[in-house]
Amino acid sequence: MTVALLSIGTELTRGEIVNTNASWLASELSASGFNVLAAEALPDDLEVVAGALKRLAQTYRLVIVTGGLGPTTDDLTAAAAARAAGVELVRDESAMLAVRRRVESFGKTMNAGLEKQADFPAGAETLPNSNGTAPGFSIQLGDTPVFFLPGVPREMKRMFTEQVLPRVRPQAPNNTFQVRLRTYGLGESSIGQALEGIEAAHPGVTLGYRIQFPEVDVKVHARATSQSTAREAAMRAAEEVKSRLGDVVYGTGDESFPEIVGRALRARGWRLAVAESCTGGLVMHLLTSFPASDYLIGGAVTYANSAKSRLLGVFEDTLRGHGAVSTEVAAEMAEGARRLCECEVALSITGIAGPTGGTATKPVGLVYWGVAHPGGTIVRDRIFVGSRDEVQLAAAYAGLDLLRRTAAGLPER
Repeated sequence: MTVALLSIGTELTRGEIVNTNASWLASELSASGFNVLAAEALPDDLEVVAGALKRLAQTYRLVIVTGGLGPTTDDLTAAAAARAAGVELVRDESAMLAVRRRVESFGKTMNAGLEKQADFPAGAETLPNSNGTAPGFSIQLGDTPVFFLPGVPREMKRMFTEQVLPRVRPQAPNNTFQVRLRTYGLGESSIGQALEGIEAAHPGVTLGYRIQFPEVDVKVHARATSQSTAREAAMRAAEEVKSRLGDVVYGTGDESFPEIVGRALRARGWRLAVAESCTGGLVMHLLTSFPASDYLIGGAVTYANSAKSRLLGVFEDTLRGHGAVSTEVAAEMAEGARRLCECEVALSITGIAGPTGGTATKPVGLVYWGVAHPGGTIVRDRIFVGSRDEVQLAAAYAGLDLLRRTAAGLPER
């Protein structure tokens, strides 16, 4: 069943925000067996949106629209839907009551803008929004059902899962299956080269790649006569992908890299301390995005040399002799953090994130990271290329990967 996605919002067409809704919806629909063939973004323009709705409904079997259902004057999606359907906007009293209750639960009072959220094309089916004030709705344009959801991602995702997917899933052919493999350590081109020939060896299987710097997802998608047959084909191909890439594949599905690092530390029974300089607490942020209190003891952001000495015990002679960005300082930072927190393992990162601060011998992007553990201290270095944010994120991942490999007994890449 062919699907088109339409995202409404001038902030999207101006590049002010990233359209994450379309990518999420496309992934969810594809995993459910739908064939997403188009994804468009349009500004908040009544005539433009109305015209696009009629055009897409004539071409695709299902259309899902996000955005433009809010209380402000530029939220015109409901009016555009009515224009496309050739009907009037009418106020739904039950939806108005739900909006009022929701608004009052937030300690606010109703106004004309909020009331507008209960106006729908005549004959539309309303879709309740349990996370926000703007209900969704659906209409029929010719033979094509069109669903309208809020643009706020957390509202849209829940409404799609609870309201839209149960209504449309029976129309999907249900003959596909996808395995998502999470990787870190190789670039997209290297992964693509390593996986050459897999599609030819597995009929019905296609490979897709999604870069989420510094990670790359490998999507193994299979289409067959039934979902069970497609699942078997996808799983066989995924096993070959994992065999070729080895421990570059760190997880599947929604598993995250920091979660896997934490899992390796738990399995080893190691408690962790972190000492950061150029990453400014990013490693701790990544780790504590998930429950970590059972293994993470604490950390320190020691940006200045004086902090490295006073908090971590880095020798001033080491700093003077080798500089803050050096193998020696990275080692003493890790060892100091391990000693300070009285734990089994510590990770340190020191470097030059840029865009300034580099020299001929120590350029921007140079980073050292170290792991101190019961068997000794390991320090590695690399010059990362990119913006300041990219250097910081690449450095954090490099440190976490060395930590993961050390804890799990994996060889270094």
